[in-house]
Amino acid sequence: MRRSGRIKIRGIVQGVGFRPFVYAAAKRLDIVGFVKNRGSEVEVQAAGERFEEFLSLVSRGPPLARIDRVEVLPDPGPFPGDFVIAESDPGSLTGMIPPDIATCDECLSDITTPSGRYEGYWCTSCVNCGPRYSIIRDLPYDRERTSMDAFPPCHACRAEYTDPGSRRHHAQTIACAKCGPSLRLLDSAGNDVTSGDVIRETAALLDAGSIVAIRGMGGFHLACIENLAGELKKRLGRFEQPFAVMVRPDHVDRIATVSPGEWALLKGHARPIVILKKRDPEAHQDISNLHTIGCMLPYTGLHHLLFSHLSHPLLIMTSANMPGYPMITEIDAAMARMHDKVDFFLTHNRRIQNRCDDSVVRDGFIIRLSRGIAPLRTAIDLGKRSILAVGPELNANVTVYRDGFSTTSPHVGNVRNPQTYAYHRETIETFCRFLGEGFEIIAHDAHPQFLSTRSARELADRWGATLVPVQHHQAHIAATTRETCVGIAIDGVGYGEDGTVWGGEVFVGSPASYERIGHLEVVPMPGGDLATRYPERMLYGILPEPEVTEILAARGWTDVELSFLETQLRQNLNVVPTSSTGRVLDAVSSLLGVCRERTYDGEPAMKLESFAIGGRVEAWDLAYEREGRREVLSTRGLLKKALLEAKRAKDGADLRSIAASFQFNLARGIAGLAIHAATERDIPLVALSGGVAYNRAIRETIRDEVTAAGLTFHMNPSYPLGDGCISFGQCVVAATLDRDD
Repeated sequence: MRRSGRIKIRGIVQGVGFRPFVYAAAKRLDIVGFVKNRGSEVEVQAAGERFEEFLSLVSRGPPLARIDRVEVLPDPGPFPGDFVIAESDPGSLTGMIPPDIATCDECLSDITTPSGRYEGYWCTSCVNCGPRYSIIRDLPYDRERTSMDAFPPCHACRAEYTDPGSRRHHAQTIACAKCGPSLRLLDSAGNDVTSGDVIRETAALLDAGSIVAIRGMGGFHLACIENLAGELKKRLGRFEQPFAVMVRPDHVDRIATVSPGEWALLKGHARPIVILKKRDPEAHQDISNLHTIGCMLPYTGLHHLLFSHLSHPLLIMTSANMPGYPMITEIDAAMARMHDKVDFFLTHNRRIQNRCDDSVVRDGFIIRLSRGIAPLRTAIDLGKRSILAVGPELNANVTVYRDGFSTTSPHVGNVRNPQTYAYHRETIETFCRFLGEGFEIIAHDAHPQFLSTRSARELADRWGATLVPVQHHQAHIAATTRETCVGIAIDGVGYGEDGTVWGGEVFVGSPASYERIGHLEVVPMPGGDLATRYPERMLYGILPEPEVTEILAARGWTDVELSFLETQLRQNLNVVPTSSTGRVLDAVSSLLGVCRERTYDGEPAMKLESFAIGGRVEAWDLAYEREGRREVLSTRGLLKKALLEAKRAKDGADLRSIAASFQFNLARGIAGLAIHAATERDIPLVALSGGVAYNRAIRETIRDEVTAAGLTFHMNPSYPLGDGCISFGQCVVAATLDRDD
């Protein structure tokens, strides 16, 4: 039996209280030696009669740790006469820092304990909670390499930091009101209006109807009470886009129905925004004009203290940045962009080193991968070569693969504007510091014009890496499963191998080779991106018929506009062919008058889903055609049926039934493509991915049809269904192609 050894522990082992955990175990078991951070790993020298018991304990680690590998090497000593936490050294970069997590119950108790050291202190945390990714500059994880280095601990905090019996033993974020980060309240002109109790005053301003920009863990939020939701939308120019709300736990049940699984998400350490079904679909219209509402619980000490003083049970809590742009992190930038949008700024003086938006989850599926969930580390064998995947253009993030693990960054945004492009590059540099610089393969979207593709080329030149383009929808399927499958990818747009815009695709194969075996009918998008913004263009593109022209004319389209649209389509002027599922849903949304202009991503389809709630579902005839080896579902046929039913409709209830039936039959048709392919190729597994799969009615219909056919149905709950999974899928495909070569 071993009585000594040098233990190397890899994984998410820094920023999780690993060293104090090891120290406590060593003291309890009479072990001598040391523990230290080495790069992103933890190294332990240990000796004692109970070495094996000690090894078993440290191999499990503290609650927040994620251990990938434990290696034990012989170590003859010499050993110190005690056990100590040794000074860190650079070491190896094989792990990752954990995500920021919610303030733990013990720290909340400290904040609310009268006359305690932490009473009322907004920045209270310990080894089990608080910021991690948002404050770190470099590894190993020690205070001097985080933005907490600007706040030297006072005598009392230093005493806790060095006390093995304290929950804050070696907690790098330890701070109190005497020595830690502080808050300031500014008016819209930048004047300091801080009073004795800044949080109490901010709560009073919110209760009185002020709009306040609040600097949190990963960036600025805009906050106000529900009565000001309409005013905030007016100031932001976001009249239709739903807001997320932060809600007192005892009030959530009053506004939404919450399943046990959703409660677990709401109360877990990640504390994402959870998309819930409203109790009354018509309620809270100024917050969300959908049948759903995005709710989150307070997750920092600041939030809890604000709600302890608020008389209102919920606050609008929306990101201060424009959709698709990076989170605003600095007060100067917030004031420059938001001084005419808000009444006050509540800010702090702790630098946000790595910005991080709120994660969003619906029905257990991740919509936005960010705070509390990302960086996301996955054990996966993709070979020996290091890979950087730069993701798509919209809703992008990046993934790094090294030594049997992939790590995906928090949400970056839409890499088509300069600010987000710069943030995308910044994220890559951050991951290089944490995981090591230099890559042998760089994977990117197959679209040659994407800024992310340009970035990939530049980085390939920098490191002498091999460039691997990956088709957008094939990355969706590869992110879902590496097994041979029939893969369904349903989303808005993605560059197709034939130069058209794909978005309703069925593949067969594995990441080594996917064959496009089916798709939605290819239809024209008159005006390209204009058809995305104005769905009635999409409607006319699919059905350029007199009945559609009459509908558009009745809605105010002029003869000149209609004539130009007809000419554009007839002469094929700036007309983009597409098989997109999202664009078909846009068309029916405009047909039914649900959404005539898209003002945020996915709006026509999201409003269609809400409009369809309560509608009667009827099965319609489905038309399939063969195009060589591929089967094609006619979407013109479905839209014609919807048009016919709309002409017969007597009231809003009939229109809702048309919306519900269209979704149902489109989903049946897509499932049919997959079932036919699975039957022909004798493949028992069907995988589903893509942003349209967030639509519960469509997703569940596809699932029901596939399983009723005796096939296995699979989705990935660990990565977003939308484009937030693409960088991970690019990694998988690139590694597989490299192995084949």
